[in-house]
Amino acid sequence: MAKIRVTQVKSKIRRPQNQKRTLEALGLRKIDQVVEHEATPTILGMVNTVKHLISVEEVK
Repeated sequence: MAKIRVTQVKSKIRRPQNQKRTLEALGLRKIDQVVEHEATPTILGMVNTVKHLISVEEVK
């Protein structure tokens, strides 16, 4: 399974509650924080929910 690196690039302030919870579920709490996850369908769905707040790149 591929890995992805997720970086938060925008603030979660003034965002809907579901987007705030999705960021926390991904392990993102601050801007410029980076986490790595397996590219499972669950994680990709969460990434799609907050795609305007994060940056995603594939890890080789």
